[in-house]
Amino acid sequence: MDSSNRRTKDVVTLVKNPDLVQRRRRQIVDAAVELFIEKGFHKTTTRQIASAAGFSIGSLYEYIQSKEDILYLVCDAIHEEIEEHVSEALAVADQGRDALAKAIREYFMVCHRMSDHILLIYQETQSLPPQWRKMVLEHELHITGLFVDVLARLSATGDLPSLDEKLIELAAHNITVLGHMWTFRRWFLARHYSIEDYINIQTRLIFGIAAQPDTTTAKEEA
Repeated sequence: MDSSNRRTKDVVTLVKNPDLVQRRRRQIVDAAVELFIEKGFHKTTTRQIASAAGFSIGSLYEYIQSKEDILYLVCDAIHEEIEEHVSEALAVADQGRDALAKAIREYFMVCHRMSDHILLIYQETQSLPPQWRKMVLEHELHITGLFVDVLARLSATGDLPSLDEKLIELAAHNITVLGHMWTFRRWFLARHYSIEDYINIQTRLIFGIAAQPDTTTAKEEA
């Protein structure tokens, strides 16, 4: 069972074949995400989703129980794609700072390609029931955790200055939010920077900040 299956196993289905469930839910997600982006979650009906996916409304409800289930599956699929690309970048990167630079590049490129999808998550997550909303936020933290891991490794090997756990965590959150900033501010940023410019500048800034000595402790002691 892959990570997506593990995360979405609590979405109730009447179908017992897990492979079939995965394939059919992929069809539902692909149809729903375009409708949600075009019309918004609340203005999209399950009947429209079923039609776009090539299902009858009855067949659709064999795989989900509610439109909120579909929104959760959409959010999960988006996060899974982002996580997959960042993990692949880390797997093929050389050791040292190159690993972080490649992971940042791949992450920012995914944010560029999936800008509408990421914006959808931020706009519509509040429409989810609490248990699904909690899961979506946990998925977001898991992606941030990929950057926590590589920053911790670079700090331990001396490729970055020694950083404590809190600084590493904050730096990882900074990276994920900078990727999202391209989504939220693209109406301005895309007029002044190409995605390549944005990646190069932000990567230099990230490494520059990470290379600065931590003066917090010294100030507190003084």
